[in-house]
Amino acid sequence: MPWGELTLNDGTTIPGIAFGTWTAGNGQNAIDQVDRAVSVGFDHIDTAQAYRNEQEAGQALRESGLAREDIYITTKFSVGGGDIEGSIQASLDNLGVKYVDLYLIHHPRLAQPDIATAWAKMEKIQVEGKVKSIGVSNFGVNDLEALLASAKVKPAANQILLHPYVYTQQAPILAIAKLHGIVIEAYSALIPITHQPGGPVDKPVNEIASRLDATPDQVLLAWVKAKGAVAVTTSTKKSRLEGYLTAGDLLLTPADVAAIDAAGAVGYRKQRTRALVRRVALVALVGALAFKAASWARNVRCM
Repeated sequence: MPWGELTLNDGTTIPGIAFGTWTAGNGQNAIDQVDRAVSVGFDHIDTAQAYRNEQEAGQALRESGLAREDIYITTKFSVGGGDIEGSIQASLDNLGVKYVDLYLIHHPRLAQPDIATAWAKMEKIQVEGKVKSIGVSNFGVNDLEALLASAKVKPAANQILLHPYVYTQQAPILAIAKLHGIVIEAYSALIPITHQPGGPVDKPVNEIASRLDATPDQVLLAWVKAKGAVAVTTSTKKSRLEGYLTAGDLLLTPADVAAIDAAGAVGYRKQRTRALVRRVALVALVGALAFKAASWARNVRCM
C-alpha cells in the first residue's frame, strides 16, 4: 500500500491510513461500509465503544475472509466509570477477536478516577495480551504530561483533530508527541473542504491539486502524511475510498506544505477573531438587557 506503515514507540507498526467508523452508524449500513473499505484495500479499521458499531465492524472483517494478522484494528475505551478491564473484554467480544492492535482512551475526561490510575489499567491489559499497543485520543499537552509523569509505558499514539485550520492550535501537541515518540493520528482532516469551504486553504490546496492531477481531498490527506501522522478518514463512496488510498502516492514539496500551513494559520486567526467578536457582542447584549431590566425595576419601585 502506498501509505506504508509507521513504527510505534513499542516496536509495532501501524498502517498509515485508517477507515474510520465514527459516522458509519450501526446495523447493515455499518457492515457494508467496513466491507467496502476492506474490499478496496484498507487494512486498518478504526472504531470505538461510543460509535456502537464494533460488532458490525467485526462481522464485516470476519466475512471478508482476511486472516486476523492481515487487518489492523483500533478501538477505544469510551465509557465512564473507569472499567477499562471490563470494557476491553466487551470490545473483544463485540469484534469477535482475541486482541486489538491499538486500544485508546477516547478522551481524558474518561480517565477516571485520574489519568495515572486509568493508564495503569491500560498497561495491565497490554501485559495480559488483550491489546498490542495502548494510546490515547484527544489528549492535550497537560493531559499527556500528567500521563507521562507516572507511565511505565508511553502511549503509542494520540488520535486528535488535525487539519490546516487547527494546526497552529494543535502544534504543541505534535511537539510533545515527537519528543516522546508518540504517533499522531489525524481525524477530520478534510474539514476545510467538507465543512469550511471557501476559506484561505482552498487556494493552495486547489493549486497543488491541479499541478499534481489530484483532488483537494487527496492533497489534504497527503498533507497529513507529510506531517508524519496517520490519516483516519471515511467515505460511503468506493471511488473516494480508492482516491484516499492513491493519495499516499502524492509527494508534496516543503513549499506545498508551508503554503497550506500558512493559509491554515490565516484561517485560524480569522476564526479566533470572529469568535472574539461574537463573545464581545454577547457580553454587550447581556449588559444592555441587564441595564434595561434594572431601569424597569427602578421605574416600578417609583410608581
